Amino acid sequence: MNRNLSLITPSGRLTLGNFLGAFRGMVASVQAGEDCFYGVSDLHAMTTAHDPRVLRDTIAEVTTLFLAVGLDPARAVLFRQSQVAAHRELAYLLECTAYTGELGRMIQYKEKGRDNPSTRASVYTYPVLMAADILLYRPTRVPVGDDQRQHVELTRDLAVRFNNAYGPVFTVPEVATPSAGARVMDLQDPTRKMSKSAAPGADTGVIRLLDPPDVIRRKVARAVTDSDTGPGAVRSSSDKPGVSNLLDILAACGGTSSGITTYGALKAAVTDAVVAELEPVQKRYADLAADPAYVTAVFAAGAERCREVTAPVLAAAEAAIGLR
Repeated sequence: MNRNLSLITPSGRLTLGNFLGAFRGMVASVQAGEDCFYGVSDLHAMTTAHDPRVLRDTIAEVTTLFLAVGLDPARAVLFRQSQVAAHRELAYLLECTAYTGELGRMIQYKEKGRDNPSTRASVYTYPVLMAADILLYRPTRVPVGDDQRQHVELTRDLAVRFNNAYGPVFTVPEVATPSAGARVMDLQDPTRKMSKSAAPGADTGVIRLLDPPDVIRRKVARAVTDSDTGPGAVRSSSDKPGVSNLLDILAACGGTSSGITTYGALKAAVTDAVVAELEPVQKRYADLAADPAYVTAVFAAGAERCREVTAPVLAAAEAAIGLR
């Protein structure tokens, strides 16, 4: 059975896009009886300047949401990356295998830091940590979207290079194209994805999982559509990205556009569908937030299980490279 591995970075408050595009598939895999390891990649949230208090609060919110969306800790391993030391330890061994040239070609580094002398070194090296995140669990296939494909290709290159130099330690994972999930775009700029890292005040196009109904209603009401109000205006089209996004959200949340002829009616339907979809998540979140010790215990048990799974992989890598 292939091991299903997925991590979400707490770089901001999670969004409707995270729910429809990631959590739904994760829950489905658990319910299908797959071997699932799902983590909060908190180390990856430190590649840019951050407030430690905000990071702690965001980690607490995200870990609680893992449970609130329906991930069953009795059937899946839920963990925090920072609580499994093997992630950091293997990352250094892989840094001793990686080349500066290939890290310098990583898209995020080229776009976000290469020409800025104040860029943190972790922006340059975090793809190696991501490779460690994957290789420690020996998955045979890694489902990945186009924006992360380059990182999995680097993971494959590092695994092959390490194996050739020191012996067969790592499983070389195949890059898998995941089944199409909901791609939720920003309500104000439907040419880009809804981002959890959007700053407060600049997130009017982002629906957060814990946004109350009145906030959701306000954000959807202000969503970009277009100037076409004639017959057939409410339709999906490449020249109507805002309308298409609203229709996609409506369908993903179980609503229907049948009989809707105006943008006002479309936005009202989207609001109702989103509020109904998030209501049980928000209720479970409130119950879980009232018992943080339970959430902490779930992730502590998950981390312990991860340490059991990753220890032999790290030991094999250390022995192969000459440290044991």
